[in-house]
Order: sequence, then structure tokens, then C-alpha cells
Amino acid sequence: MPTRTAPRRSRADAYLSSRVRFGIKFGLETMRALCEELHHPERTFASLLVAGTNGKGSVVAYADAVLRASGLAVGRYTSPHLVRVNERIAVGGRDVGPAAFEAAVERVRRAAARLVRARTIPAHPTYFEVLTAAALDHFRRSRVDVAVLEVGMGGRLDATNVAEPLAGAIVSVEKDHEAYLGSTLAAIAREKAGVLRAGRVTVLGPLPPEARAAVEREAAGGGARLVSARDGVAVKETSDGLEIRTPRFAYHGVRTLPGAHQRDNALVALRLLEEARAAGVAVNLGAAAAALAATRWPGRLERVVLEGAPPLLLDGAHNPAAARALAAYLRDAPPFVLVFGVMADKDVEVMTRILFPLAQAVVLTRAPTDRAAAPEDIARRAGEAGRRAKMEGNPRRALALARRLAPAGGQVVVAGSLYLVGEVTRILRTARRA
Repeated sequence: MPTRTAPRRSRADAYLSSRVRFGIKFGLETMRALCEELHHPERTFASLLVAGTNGKGSVVAYADAVLRASGLAVGRYTSPHLVRVNERIAVGGRDVGPAAFEAAVERVRRAAARLVRARTIPAHPTYFEVLTAAALDHFRRSRVDVAVLEVGMGGRLDATNVAEPLAGAIVSVEKDHEAYLGSTLAAIAREKAGVLRAGRVTVLGPLPPEARAAVEREAAGGGARLVSARDGVAVKETSDGLEIRTPRFAYHGVRTLPGAHQRDNALVALRLLEEARAAGVAVNLGAAAAALAATRWPGRLERVVLEGAPPLLLDGAHNPAAARALAAYLRDAPPFVLVFGVMADKDVEVMTRILFPLAQAVVLTRAPTDRAAAPEDIARRAGEAGRRAKMEGNPRRALALARRLAPAGGQVVVAGSLYLVGEVTRILRTARRA
């Protein structure tokens, strides 16, 4: 009987894996050098840049859907991915294919190697820098009209900020990634305000007063224009969905992704698209309502129904603000068992106090990444809220246990990290193929 060999690892996978251990690096020097060496792909299409603590991925998804419905060739760049890294780079709503992804990463690797040899940069770029440069290069080769770019972290020194957006957005500002962005809302807001551009518009979601004041100071100092997503807007519920009237357009029959917080995300997206249109992008605002209703964004209050098993609700909810949004949604939902896993650097104490009391039972697990907290550590940090939790470090077994514990008519909720949601998504896909 022939021996089965493991699939050969691609050169792109090997190169990206070699960059993971270098972690997060702030600064645009390497990205600027890469873009110059690649002959500035970021200058060959219009771009929209979306920053924020939470909600930025949803805003990018909405904007991408509307721009495609307008007949434009659209690139979309997001992070993190759920199952495959290719998910981060999409053109026309489709993830980049394996061959095109391999080629894009290889072009970046070769450019980086030339720069290192010339001592233009001290070392090869980080994982996120490689992917960002590969996305920009792929968008150019795909001849996109416009790209919607999600900021990875912060804004000012994030790799995506090498682009010169026609318009941008700061969806939300909450405490997260404090070791990198600062310990106050004002400090975090100043980092996110790095996406502002002189003379151009940035749309603001409902920011806390301290954060908004910091962004306004940065805008005044740099000559940027701000538009509050809620200003001058009337929203009314109708039998067909939401009726949203902004100072520029009236949208009828708007339906958003699940969750009350998605109304604000959709409003940010609509106001961003209006500003893009004012800046010269051929956006068909009349197509927006239908495009928003058709938007799908996996891992964010995503419901999965499986025959013979309780339904699943998958939500990344990776910080206290996201946990509060999930909790608000779950208060009117059926009883549930919570499968919870979180990164060790997150505010576990607050997240568990928000979510655990709502669950019939809690199963603690660990996403397959070095940054993940062990179940025992989560239970310890949760204090009283974690005393009754069950622990199963393997996500597959944790999911199976939660299904057994789920009450009749109930559901299983998976939350705490997009890495965990991604692993559960992979498990479900594998089971469907079996």
C-alpha cells in the first residue's frame, strides 16, 4: 500500500510562517520601501481606509458590497482570517486564488530580498506587512477601481496607512491592544486618527467623548475634515426594514447584519460611501439598500444550523465592547451553552463577567495559537464567574461537550476570539466533507 505523504507546503506559506515570529511592528518605513520597490501599487486605484476597535470589518464588508453593486471592480483587504489566509484578500467578492496568492507573496518576498541586500531595510517585513503589500500588488494586477482597506491595529503606523485614501472612517474607539496603542481612550484615538488626511473626510462612528475630542484635535491640527455618521440622520423602522435619511440620500428597506450595533456600522458605511462618491468614486447609492441586505460577514453573530444538533452562533467578541454587544444580542436569544476561548492579553476578567452569567453552562477551551490563554488561566482570571465552568482544551472536544450540555430548544455560542471561531469553522467544514 503506498505511503500517504503530507501536502507540499507552498513557498508563500513558508515565507509567511517565517515572518510570524517577528510579531507586531509599528512604523511605515518598511512598507514605504516595499511600495517603492513594487512601483507603488497603492497609487493605481482609489482607496478607502477603515479604522476602529470594533466594527471595522463589518463596515468594510458593507462598503465592498455596495461598491460591487455599483458595477465597480473592488478589492477588499481585511484581517484576521478565519480559516485560510487567502480570505484577507478579495477581488469582486471572491478570495484570492492559491496561484495568484502565491505569486503576490513571491513578488513581495523578492522585493524585500532586494531591499535587504541593498540595506534599504534592516530585515524582511513582518507577516502583516507582507500580506498588506501582497494585497496592494494583487489589486493593481487585478485592475481594481477601488480598494477598501481594513486597518490592522491603530492607524498612524499600521501598514495599511501607506495608502492615500480618498475618504476614511473611524468606526469605534474602545480599550484594546493597550500595550501598543496606549492605556487611555484619548491615546488610542490619537493612533487611530493617523488615518486622517488633510482636506479629505473621515467619517466617525459613535465615539466616547474623550476619544472624539482627541480625534477632533488631530483633525484641526492636520486640516482634515470630519463627518459624524449620526449627524443630520433620521432612522425609522418600517415593515420593509430601516428607512435611513442622511443629508445626502434617502435609503429604503435597509437590512443589516444581526445585532443592534450593526445599525451604527451600516450608517458609517453609508456615510463613507457618500463621501467616496463626492470624491469622485462612481457609487450608486440607489443600490446600497439591497447590497447591505445581501452582505455576509462570517464569524460575526453567524448562525449555523446543523441537522441533528443544536444550532451554533459564532461571534468573535474579542474585547469588552464586543462582549457587551454580544450580550445585548443574547438577552433575547434562546438559552445557550457558551464555548469560550480568548487571547491571553485580553481583558478576560471583564469579558467573562459580561458573558458567563448569561449562559446555562460554560466550556473553556483554547484556540490553536501561542497567544491563546489556557482554560485553567481563563477560569482563574474569571474568578467567581469561572468557578462552574468546564474545561476542555481541544476545541473539537469542547464543541462536542457543549452540544451535549445544550438544553432542549437551546443553542451553542462560540465566542471570545476570531481565532477560536476560525478553528470551529474549520472543524465544521471538515465534518461536512466527511
